[in-house]
Formats: sequence, C-alpha cells, structure tokens
Amino acid sequence: MAFHCDGTRPFEPFPADAGLPLLEWGTNWLFSQRLNELLLFHAGVVERDGRALLMPAMPGSGKSTLTAGLSVRGWRLLSDEFGAWDLQLREFHPVLKPIALKNESIAVIRRFAPEAQFGPSFPGTRKGTVSHLAANSDAVARRHDRAKPGAIVLPKWVSGAHIQLDPLGPDRAFPLLAFNSFNYTTLGEAAFDAVVRLARGCPAYSLIYANLDEAVALLSEKWPTLIERAGE
Repeated sequence: MAFHCDGTRPFEPFPADAGLPLLEWGTNWLFSQRLNELLLFHAGVVERDGRALLMPAMPGSGKSTLTAGLSVRGWRLLSDEFGAWDLQLREFHPVLKPIALKNESIAVIRRFAPEAQFGPSFPGTRKGTVSHLAANSDAVARRHDRAKPGAIVLPKWVSGAHIQLDPLGPDRAFPLLAFNSFNYTTLGEAAFDAVVRLARGCPAYSLIYANLDEAVALLSEKWPTLIERAGE
C-alpha cells in the first residue's frame, strides 16, 4: 500500500494491513508541507479556561502521551501533532484527529483511562506498534473553536525521574519554538516575529516527568498560575 501526492511517493510502501498509519502519516506530511497560512509547531495542544497549552517536543519525548492524558482529564484536545498558530488572529486553530500512540504509551493510556476509545493496534510499523485514541465528544463538537495562548511547556519523559517544572526565559523559549516548527524557514520574517511574540508573551516551562498521573495533576493544579502572565 502506497501514499501518492502530485505524482510523488513521499514514503516507502506500507504493509497492506497498515492503511490507517499510512493515512495518518501521509496527512501529517501534507499538513506540514502545505498549510503555510499558519505557523506550524510540532507540538501537542490542549485548552483549558480558553487558553491553549502548547507542548512542543521532539519524537520520543512523551508529548503524545501527555497530550492524551490531559485530553481525558478535562482538557480540550486541539491536536497531538500540530500547534497551528494563526499569524493574524494570534490564536491556535484545532487540527483535530485521533491521537497516535506508540508502543508502551498505548498500555499507559489504557490503564490511565480505561474508558478511552481506541482503534485497532498496528504492530510492525517503522515506529513499532501504533494505535489511535479517539478525541472525546467535546473536542469534536468544538473542533472549530480557536484558543488564545496560555503557556508553553516542553515535556520530556525520563524513566525514574522526579517530576520537575522549571521556568524558561524568552531567550530559551525562542530557539526551542523555532526549532520545533515545520515551516519556520518557509514563512521567514513573519515566523520570526510570531515566535518572538509568543516567547515574550507566553510563559514557558520545561517539564521532566516519569509518571503520567503526576504530570497531569501538576499541570492541572498549576494552570491558573502558569497562565497569569499570558498575553494576547
């Protein structure tokens, strides 16, 4: 099974029984290459109290697991993959789709939220076993509702680590945001100005965690404090 776009095949063929992972990866690739009216961060995004929590991170950081955990504990899911920043409105757009969880993360979320709705598991992909967690009814009903920026948290899962949430200054937040953008170079000066505005107006933190329950509880408890300095 192969994914084609404009006469090209950006990925090697997938096994015939792995159509959903291929569709998801192909869709993500198209968004990252074509959705240039928005500044796209590689990030999970959830919303609470009208403010977005942006979680930019590299693969393997626990970003999708944390996004999934928050989304089943009272936070509205906007995306597990794209922080879609509107350069004009200065708000985040939802890019809603099922959350792609991999390997151990699947069991973690099944234990964390037994009521969560999963699709089938697909073993043997290039990223191991993949399964997709459905967005809840509130996220689907509000799939067109944007969110103002609230806080930036850069998560990193570290086995056995004590949970740690530390503030980051704008000088550290800026390069991390720019590096985790799909189309920063494409958008040029507009992207630079947007990232400067976000880094200066949106409080940023690094989060090291090993236990999902602790991470979700800490962010939920601290959220009103985290967003006190958030600008427009």
